[in-house]
Amino acid sequence: LKTGEFLAKRYRIDTPQPATPDAVGETVAKVVAKFEPSKKTPIGITFPGVVQHGVVKFAPNVDQSWIGINIDDVMRDYVGRHVHTLNDADAAGYGEYLYGAAHGGDGVVFLATLGTGIGSAVIVEGEVMPNTELGHLLIDGVDAEEYAAESARERHDLDWEQWAGHLQKYFSEVERLIWPDLIIVGGGVSKAHEEFLPQLTLRSPIVPAELLNDAGIVGAAAAAAHFRERQEDKDKAEAKKAKASAKKRSGKKTAPRDQ
Repeated sequence: LKTGEFLAKRYRIDTPQPATPDAVGETVAKVVAKFEPSKKTPIGITFPGVVQHGVVKFAPNVDQSWIGINIDDVMRDYVGRHVHTLNDADAAGYGEYLYGAAHGGDGVVFLATLGTGIGSAVIVEGEVMPNTELGHLLIDGVDAEEYAAESARERHDLDWEQWAGHLQKYFSEVERLIWPDLIIVGGGVSKAHEEFLPQLTLRSPIVPAELLNDAGIVGAAAAAAHFRERQEDKDKAEAKKAKASAKKRSGKKTAPRDQ
């Protein structure tokens, strides 16, 4: 967590089909067992959808049996330890903030992953603003994913200059809404950033992601650890408050009455 570097090689297992909660839970358990972490080690998980307080609210590209499921509870049952789940783009953004292109930066950081769609993450002073879904802004009356995603460039056979024009409109709208201090572009196409980023004229600095496919992994791991730390601090504070309250009540019961 200090450097964001892997301590072991990746271990990859194919996503089960159908990818139901139980099937995915069994798969995640196999991955965790491979690394044999301490029971005290929290597990970070990314999910391609809206996750609010551990509950899946919206996930158009996965098995719909996930909707309404508390994914943290399901995964906790399978791996036997604390689990923290967050949106996949949020995890990537957090990873880039801590260890990548935004390392050491302040203010508002915006990450857009350009691929089949547009994933988005907003980090404000080090805190992730979850589930922003800014990939669905309307640009000229069209969903931004249909207009500016990398898949749109391929589908409409746009050259780099034409696609840069689409990105210019998209990122200008993002700037109008949230005034980011830094914009990071992720996704596989970010490897070709020299073809399109120099063509953009924006108020904010815009840079390619540095961690690429590792961003979501390290971001999820860090988010799980930090969430666990905050939860432990909260539990300690509540226990201290309860102890003080009990002591105060006990003092009232034993205090002598005035004669």
